[in-house]
Amino acid sequence: MLYAALSSLALGAAYFIGAVPAGVALGISPWFAAGMAWIGYAGITLAVMAAGTPARNWLLKKFRICPVPDPKKLFWRIWLRGGLPGLAAIAPVTIGPYIAALLALALGESPLKIFLWIAAAAIPWSIGFALLVQSGSQLLR
Repeated sequence: MLYAALSSLALGAAYFIGAVPAGVALGISPWFAAGMAWIGYAGITLAVMAAGTPARNWLLKKFRICPVPDPKKLFWRIWLRGGLPGLAAIAPVTIGPYIAALLALALGESPLKIFLWIAAAAIPWSIGFALLVQSGSQLLR
């Protein structure tokens, strides 16, 4: 059971979509697997936040992101429309917490605000995955 919980935790940080099904396949309940996946997801966001300013500077330089909004560019139109809440909402099933946190850092959001939005936005996804896996496992029985 410990290995199953740790697997869900690690997968929550690396591949959130697969964390709950993997935990259930290894023998833990969907709700416990969802909780462990969420802890891993939030934990990796904290790790990225710990990198803070050096990560922000690296990202700005690497991808040549201009921190001044330019409404002519597609990226900035999307950011100005959805902002951090929108990015946090789609991150669990798209780019993951580490890329979402790095992007938000590069765009000048505060680390605490980033962590709170990303962690909170993963809760409905965790519940949804747990419900899906639970109903799917009941169908297999």
